[in-house]
Amino acid sequence: MLKRLRYQLSKSSLRVPLVWKRHWGVNDQDVFVASYPRSGSTWLRFLLFETLTKNDAGFDNVNRVIPDVGMHGEATPLLPKQGRLIKTHEPFRPEYKKAVYVVRDVRDVVLSEYAYQKALGRIAGTFDQYLDDFLKGTATGYGSWQEHVRGWIDSPLTKNGQLLVVKYAELKKDGLVQLQRIMQFLGVVVERQVILNAIQNNEFNKMRAKEDRNPQLGKSAEGENRFVRKGTVGGWRQQLTPEQLQRIEQMAGTILARLHYESGLEELSLAPNAASAD
Repeated sequence: MLKRLRYQLSKSSLRVPLVWKRHWGVNDQDVFVASYPRSGSTWLRFLLFETLTKNDAGFDNVNRVIPDVGMHGEATPLLPKQGRLIKTHEPFRPEYKKAVYVVRDVRDVVLSEYAYQKALGRIAGTFDQYLDDFLKGTATGYGSWQEHVRGWIDSPLTKNGQLLVVKYAELKKDGLVQLQRIMQFLGVVVERQVILNAIQNNEFNKMRAKEDRNPQLGKSAEGENRFVRKGTVGGWRQQLTPEQLQRIEQMAGTILARLHYESGLEELSLAPNAASAD
C-alpha cells in the first residue's frame, strides 16, 4: 500500500519543486543521457562508462560516475572542458544544453514498464487499464511517451545540433557504430577495441549477472525482482493484441512514423488475445 501511495505522489504536482531542485548545479558543459523510462539508458550508461574509463562497469560505480540528475554534484567529469554525463528521464528542460536521447519502440516500452511497476507492487490493475493511463500520460510523472519524445526531438537542441537520437534497436543491432557516433558527438577519441570490449563486457547475460551480484530492486511476495528484464526488440509482436496495438498507434502513431517505426496492425491481425509482461 505504501509503495502505491509513493508512486501516486511521484505523479502529482508535488514533484514539480522537487524536480526543479534536482537541477541545481547543472552547467552548460554537462551532457545528458536522456530517455523515457525503460528505454535502455541504464545499459547505455554501462557502455559509456567502460568506453570512457576503461574500467569494469557495475551498478555502484556507474550510478556514482554517471548519476541521475539530482545526484550529479559528485559526478566524475568524463568529457572535454570538465563536462559530466548525467542521466535524466525528465521531459526536455531549458537547462539541458546537450544530450544523447535514447528512444525505444513505445510498444516494447509499455510492456516493460507495466511489468516493472507490477513487480514493484506499485500498480494493481490489468495491462489494459495501465495502457489507458500510459497513453494519456498519467501512468508516470514523465507524461506520455509520445509527448516526451516529441518534446525532445523538437527541442532547440535539435536545431543547434546538440541532440543525438539513438534508437535502442540500433544500439542492440550494431553497438560499435552507435557508440562511435556517440563518441564523435561527445568530442572524445576512443580506440575501436575499447568500444568492442565495452560491448562484450555488457552483453545482456553479463548485465543480468552484474545485477545478480548487486540486486537493484529487492524481493517481493513473488520472489526476486529484476531491473534488467528481457531487453527485447519487437517483443510486442507476440504480446499485444490487435485492439491494444490500434489504441497505441492511434495515440503514438505519428511519432512512431517520424522515427521510422513500422505499423504492426496487419501483422498482428492473428495475434493472441492477451498481453504478457516483458
